[in-house]
Amino acid sequence: MGTPDDRAPLAERVGQLLDGGLPLAIVAAGDPVLRRVTEPFDGQLEPALLARFVEALRITMRAAPGVGLAAPQVGVPLRIAVIEDPAPVPEEVRLVRGRVPQPFRVLVNPSYEPVGDVRAGFFEGCLSVPGWQAVVARHAEVRLTGQDEHGRALDEVFSGWPARIVQHETDHLDGVLYLDRAESRSLSSSQAMAERWAQPAPEEAARQLGFELP
Repeated sequence: MGTPDDRAPLAERVGQLLDGGLPLAIVAAGDPVLRRVTEPFDGQLEPALLARFVEALRITMRAAPGVGLAAPQVGVPLRIAVIEDPAPVPEEVRLVRGRVPQPFRVLVNPSYEPVGDVRAGFFEGCLSVPGWQAVVARHAEVRLTGQDEHGRALDEVFSGWPARIVQHETDHLDGVLYLDRAESRSLSSSQAMAERWAQPAPEEAARQLGFELP
């Protein structure tokens, strides 16, 4: 199966994409689809096709593996993302980062706003920027609004690591990559992360690499 025709109607393109097999290919940084503001979802995919697409996002996210995946990351410019985090981390990491399990959920037309002024900086990666991580200062708590895949309203406050996931995936839908918000001096390869910066918090990385934390 070839690449979906960008000139075809969106539903047709999504159908072609899904017919190509799973997991879907993840788009890498440099593809313009990752830099475009996505189209709000307003029934462009009929319910059965939407359900297939959501399932494809779930399968692709888990296969990567990742804790979130946005539609543009598989080449679809729709305001849809999925998140899920089993959070299989040591207790110290859980406490420092606020990383707690998150069930699978679908975010349709999501947006977020900060709750309070507290920000936290941690290393962050992206399936569309494989092999690298960088420290990003993000809101420690956010209010997410939008809908789920059935059109039901979402209005929920997230804190800690779940708030980071929500911000990262929603940013994708606005054409923003985590690198746009990162401390550039913190950029580290996967090898450097394993050898040097595996600590729960990035204070030592900040000291040695020369960047500021909030």
